[in-house]
Amino acid sequence: MALTTGPRSLLTRRQRRRVTAAALALALLTGAVLWFAGSGGRALDEACGGALAADEVRAVLGDSGVEVTSSTEGTFGGERGTSLAVRCEATAEDKGRVDVTISGAPRPRAEHGTGEPYTAVPAHDTLPVPLGHGWSGLLATDNARQGDPGDGKATAAVLLDCARGGRSLLITVRTALGGATLDDPATRPSFVRTATATARRADDRWDCGARLGGPVRSVGLPVNRDEYEPLLGATGTCATVPTAARSAVSTARETARARAPREICALGARDGSPRYRLDAYYGPYADDARAQYTRNDGEGVTPAEKPAGRLGRSAYWAGADCPHGAPRALYLIRADDADGDARARPDLGYERAALKAFAARSAEDHGCAAPVTP
Repeated sequence: MALTTGPRSLLTRRQRRRVTAAALALALLTGAVLWFAGSGGRALDEACGGALAADEVRAVLGDSGVEVTSSTEGTFGGERGTSLAVRCEATAEDKGRVDVTISGAPRPRAEHGTGEPYTAVPAHDTLPVPLGHGWSGLLATDNARQGDPGDGKATAAVLLDCARGGRSLLITVRTALGGATLDDPATRPSFVRTATATARRADDRWDCGARLGGPVRSVGLPVNRDEYEPLLGATGTCATVPTAARSAVSTARETARARAPREICALGARDGSPRYRLDAYYGPYADDARAQYTRNDGEGVTPAEKPAGRLGRSAYWAGADCPHGAPRALYLIRADDADGDARARPDLGYERAALKAFAARSAEDHGCAAPVTP
């Protein structure tokens, strides 16, 4: 189904809005795809099922020369489950691009193993930081070093835990801006505002009833590989994780403790070289991480089947039940030193102890039950 948004349309603005609303309602009831492409202010206002924060997009891309594509499919709640999948993209040739996805969760089990159900958040070379300000969300980047070419690229994600039924909405915004840098603390909030404002509109559009945060006037910088500190005295995501003499674990890279759907603690040797990585997944990210294991043959028992256990030579997982019908949280520890000692000669006792401490602290911060650990 397509909407005509060209300049020759004879409908008034009010009539166009009524047509758009009726078409969207029909699409959401039937699971059909609603798609359109256009340009200008009207196209922005109608993008992402009317949930796109158009004013925030205009603030970063300008008022003219913006091309828009948008698609809405699936349903949110009801007998058909939470198959809602919304995507829209706004591009200004001389300014940059904003790509938005809105995903309903949990996804139907039939989708597991068939692809990536949610937009990924970069979390390899840098650690994503929590948004804070009352939001369950993250700011992330692919760039290993701010200031490099392509520095003006970032991903912001906001998770809305809906008021009933264990449902949630995951809003992910990938922004690429020319001439912008994440190093500038005054610029970073501009990479976040589209996500939080779109989350507010999506909460209202799909009757989610989530607890919303406030304005994000400041946000941290994603943590690079060389930004390690002593593990003793860690106060963020690595708080309470012990050191290990045998495994030469004495440093950490961490982010602030906040209500975030993804948490990472990276453990290293004295010189910061990587040893182990601890990950916490909540909500749709936990479902997605477990779904990855349904696609891997030969793993034996996996996080998709049990709340806790061991993976391969050097990896363990734990799980915790969370309130309001949310998916079970998932916690992992894995060797992070490629072909180094941690992988070749794993310190299994330390791995279990580190995972237990990390999972217990994180679960308590999120209001989840005491984790089941291996």
